[in-house]
Amino acid sequence: MSGGAARRYVAAALGRARARGPPPLWEPPPARHLRALGTGGAAAVSPLLLPPRRHLSSRNRPEGKVLETVGVFEAPKQHGKYETGQLFLHSVFGYRGIVLFPWQARLYDRDVASPVTEKSENVAGHGSKEVKGKTHTYYQVLIDARDCPHISQRSQTEAVTFLANHDDSRALYAIPGLDYVSHEDILPYSSTDQVPIQHELFERFLMYDQTKVPPFVARDTLCAWQEKNHPWLELSDVHRENTENIRVTVIPFYMGMREAQNSHVYWWRYCIRLENLDSEVVQLRERHWRIFSLSGTLETVRGRGVVGREPVLSKEQPAFQYSSHVSLQASSGHMWGTFRFERPDGSHFDVRIPPFSLESNKDEKTPPSGLHW
Repeated sequence: MSGGAARRYVAAALGRARARGPPPLWEPPPARHLRALGTGGAAAVSPLLLPPRRHLSSRNRPEGKVLETVGVFEAPKQHGKYETGQLFLHSVFGYRGIVLFPWQARLYDRDVASPVTEKSENVAGHGSKEVKGKTHTYYQVLIDARDCPHISQRSQTEAVTFLANHDDSRALYAIPGLDYVSHEDILPYSSTDQVPIQHELFERFLMYDQTKVPPFVARDTLCAWQEKNHPWLELSDVHRENTENIRVTVIPFYMGMREAQNSHVYWWRYCIRLENLDSEVVQLRERHWRIFSLSGTLETVRGRGVVGREPVLSKEQPAFQYSSHVSLQASSGHMWGTFRFERPDGSHFDVRIPPFSLESNKDEKTPPSGLHW
């Protein structure tokens, strides 16, 4: 089995556990057990995280393939943040990655009751309770290029986009293999490999230093890139809501303003993650968006699926993540809506998309520069 296929199994096993609710505090087996599982002191992925062999499906396991050793698992942090250079497996999508730097976001979870409830003045009219945000840590990460083909059906690997620096106000470009990961989705591990992640930016952003823990430290190019592109990379608000055991998480990002036909056009991208927290298989069929602009316009958008797909959420593959874009001729607005899902018996139900604000940076002075520093 290839390393990517192994991680597909990892994601499935972890996804089943997550669908049943928050797992207990995970503790790694003793170090001597880890050494016994791999070669040269490294732990193979599957014996630690996969279900017993009788549960594995042979149709997903090519004949003659073996599991790939990636490193030694470490205990996930219950307190504090992971450092730049921390290697990890994504607990939902199963890919290998490395932390570049953290973001401190405000998480607005509509399923967590606020101490004080009152009438909401949100134009979305999406419920009457006030939702108070709490601080939550996310990380900017690089995805190992070897794993991208195995996760592309469940998570876009070119989801972080920028506005291009030329006259075409609609031109976008993406940085492949760049992602945002929540703290609880990090499964940390260590490796003796000096280049453990395959990504074109790995050696441009990080360098090996065996005296450090973790032994990968930021180069000046990473610090400069982070500082210069901070307004376009910054993750500030996260919105979450659960309907009939389907959890929708939305993260909006401001991308910048461009001039088009003598008017200003403001752009945002938004990342959406759909998670099935139940064992019943469901399939996304339709989307229904309401987009309110500060200019006073209210637009309705309906369509089949999302980004050309109608993903199936099952116990084996419970999550799907994608990004899309919206533009307004005003500096702010709101979005909300519903996703329509279908059950195996043919019945349908609507899942709420939590309302979220589209806010611009009033003091922006320069356009996003992407990889140019």
